[in-house]
Amino acid sequence: MKSSKRDDPSKDQPLIDDIRLLGRLLGEVIREQEGDASYALIEQIRQLSVAFRREADHAADKALKQLLKGLTDAQAVSVIRAFTYFSHLANLAEDRHHVRRRSVHERAGNVQEGSLEHSWDRLARAGVGHEQIIASLADSHVSPVLTAHPTEVQRKSILDAERDIARLLTERDSLGQGAAGASGSSNKSNKSNKSSKRSKPAASGDLLLARGLAANEAQLRARITQLWHTRLLRYTKLTVADEIENSLAYYQSTFLPEIPRLYRDVEQALGGQSLAPFLRMGQWIGGDRDGNPNVTAATLRLALKSQSDVALRHHLTEVHRLGAELSLSDMRIGVNAAMQDLADRSPDHNEHRRDEPYRRALTGIYARLAATLTELSGGEAARHAIAPQNPYASAEEFLADLRTIEAALVEQRCEALTEQRLRPLIRAVQVFGFHLATVDLRQSSDQHESALADLLAVARIEPDYSALDEAAKQALLLRLLDDARPLRVLDGDYQAHTRSELEIFETAREMRQRYGTIAIRHAIISHTETVSDLLEVLLLQKEVGLLHGTLEHGARADLIVVPLFETIEDLRNAAGIMDAFYRLPGVAAMVQRGAPDQYNEQDIMLGYSDSNKDGGIFTSNWELYRAETALVALFDQLGREQGPIKLRMFHGRGGTVGRGGGPSYQAILAQPAGTVRGQIRLTEQGEVIGSKYANPEIGRRNLETLVAATLEATLLPALKPVPAKFLDAAAQLSQASMAAYRALVYETPGFTDYFFTATPIREIAELNIGSRPASRKANQRIEDLRAIPWGFSWGQCRLTLPGWYGFGSAVDRLAEQLGTEPALELLRQMHRKWPFFSTLLSNIDMVLAKSDLSLASRYAELVPDAQLRQQVFARIEAEWQRTHEVLSQITGEAARLAGNRSLARSIEHRFPYIDPLHHLQVELIGRYRAGSQEGLVKRGIHISINGIAAGLRNTG
Repeated sequence: MKSSKRDDPSKDQPLIDDIRLLGRLLGEVIREQEGDASYALIEQIRQLSVAFRREADHAADKALKQLLKGLTDAQAVSVIRAFTYFSHLANLAEDRHHVRRRSVHERAGNVQEGSLEHSWDRLARAGVGHEQIIASLADSHVSPVLTAHPTEVQRKSILDAERDIARLLTERDSLGQGAAGASGSSNKSNKSNKSSKRSKPAASGDLLLARGLAANEAQLRARITQLWHTRLLRYTKLTVADEIENSLAYYQSTFLPEIPRLYRDVEQALGGQSLAPFLRMGQWIGGDRDGNPNVTAATLRLALKSQSDVALRHHLTEVHRLGAELSLSDMRIGVNAAMQDLADRSPDHNEHRRDEPYRRALTGIYARLAATLTELSGGEAARHAIAPQNPYASAEEFLADLRTIEAALVEQRCEALTEQRLRPLIRAVQVFGFHLATVDLRQSSDQHESALADLLAVARIEPDYSALDEAAKQALLLRLLDDARPLRVLDGDYQAHTRSELEIFETAREMRQRYGTIAIRHAIISHTETVSDLLEVLLLQKEVGLLHGTLEHGARADLIVVPLFETIEDLRNAAGIMDAFYRLPGVAAMVQRGAPDQYNEQDIMLGYSDSNKDGGIFTSNWELYRAETALVALFDQLGREQGPIKLRMFHGRGGTVGRGGGPSYQAILAQPAGTVRGQIRLTEQGEVIGSKYANPEIGRRNLETLVAATLEATLLPALKPVPAKFLDAAAQLSQASMAAYRALVYETPGFTDYFFTATPIREIAELNIGSRPASRKANQRIEDLRAIPWGFSWGQCRLTLPGWYGFGSAVDRLAEQLGTEPALELLRQMHRKWPFFSTLLSNIDMVLAKSDLSLASRYAELVPDAQLRQQVFARIEAEWQRTHEVLSQITGEAARLAGNRSLARSIEHRFPYIDPLHHLQVELIGRYRAGSQEGLVKRGIHISINGIAAGLRNTG
């Protein structure tokens, strides 16, 4: 049968060529650095693994396992390093191919789902005009928020080297395209060219191309050699300062240059209309104290100081380059009075620039920025035409000077000189200011309560606040919020924790004054369970001067109080808690009178991770859906009764599907109708940050997808209301799915022991990959284990259990209630017509495709209790088979990923190279747990964790 154009395998030939090139170079480096014997061993393992995975050669599988079992510790580590680096290099090749294919589609005029072009087309067909889009964006807020969570296993040194390899792959493509363009070959001959010609010169003897490719390959070899001799793991625990530094690299490479370009693309598509900022970055690193004792007021200061340094150095570089470009002489062209005044105020009196008003002005601006850098971060500018002086009081003051230059150029018909650098810089200042990204504060509700109880006890207001019931707590807190006097007693003997909490809020006030009020805007309350949890944070704000006035007499709060609803029960109670909060005297009025940089809107954060660990994949998604629907209905009702209050959902999504991961475009469009409204924040976590944003072009595409999906979810006409029978069926599926999930995870005797021995959770906890502990408490209760290492561990052993378990049983239960065929027909309708359900099934499909029961059974062998091992694994295997079968019956696709051929091919290419990592990880874990003290064993386990995470990509 002839392949369709869509599934034409030849389109992946450039990817295959790149993987072969990088694999060949890695092999040559290994042979050169480690010797022929090591190379031959690794190549033998590769061939056996490929033979089994692609050709189902069971003899090869048996030989592979025997070979790996017999390796010495040193040999095992060498093999693990080789296959881990191959996974890293394959990722770079895939990223390059993603960009390449996107470019091919765009040149052919094909718009892809998730692109802005696709959104403009959909909106136009729906009758949504430019004016409506512009009005929506004027009131929109889209914000990815980078978080530091312990699944990011990459060192910055590795990331930097890999960025260089990605750049060289791009250059290699450009060399081939340049040669094709120079040859003047026809489109037909170009199409017939096999992509292998990208890596060698044409028969005509293009010496220039040959030299370029050879030089490029030499540089690739150098970077791969660097990687081979670079330590993959950290010797010491990652500190908060390290996490801050690592995250800032993404701003320098991607966010600072690419976000202004994205704004430009949107404005050009809307007829050149200038837009107010609607896309901004958020950051948790340095402000997220929940369960991390290493985050303090000092780290908050460091975060803002470091962020400011990055933003200001970017602005300084762009101002310097502008000075080189704007060499206009007033002998040739005059300037308006405002521009002349800006030039005259500059301390630059160099005679060589006397006739160059733009350069004189920019020299003065540079001096002011340099002085600002020193004042805000303590840094020194790279160059000085004149001494730093007269620092800017705010980013707005700097922006005004840039606007003066822009207006003068436009007035003199030199607008072309604004497009390349000046306007992107103006946009960068609007978006990033002097603070770079908004840092959120986050702390657990019980920690707020503890600090407040101490304050009240020392002040002799309430000796045991924590013992009060909820009504008594609310009454006391409301009374104190209406009292202008502070709680603190001079020289009071407060607990260290209380002093630390107060210092955080005091530092937040100081940082807002120093870096701008947008630098810190949110105080997030983990484990929000009651109204008093919200009132406590208002009272802590009052204590440090972040809440002005009293609750019933003109109160304004500087920080938005953001509840985080995490467990299934919390999600079910969310609307009731917020309803009760806003019906308290003075609360709604306080929010409504807040200034734009204060608590003038309501963010509500929804936790995907803990709700999944609590109730399983289906119930987590269903309760999130219900909570969003209920919250939107509540705030609509409050708006009618008390006046409008803007609501924004903040989605605490992780990398895995079990933690809310999956394609962002589909996830946003699958939100309940009317819940987006131009407002969305969402976390970006773990190694997903690297996969989305390490490559600048892919980073811009991912940001574009967020904007595109938000526009579509906001402006496209709502589909018909979800039929009641769909909602009823989802509720029944949720109930049965949660019962099946909890029966396994929380009600099966010995399951905790199974989990801690059949996954590498203990070894993950020893990795120096995050500043935060893997568990909230020093025990082995699953309830106290953080959701992130929970999901990460299941990914490593290839069961991926949190992303699918319980769905098969739920469908079976529905079939018992409705009959098999009626149930399946209903579920097929839901799959076709309900984005929420189809997106959830698509994600489950992806997770099942990445699971592997054969590999998982190898991990199960680590469980010493044979009866427990057989009992638990048999239940998991049976549920996997049930879920696989019902998914095929509902979707009509017998194979997984039938609707996502690109991912299916990616899995086909990379899984043979991940298999040896799993086998060796199990082998070394067995040696380690048996008492091996050899450092190589532990190092090999930890490197294998890195390699498997890189190979699977979204495991955290």
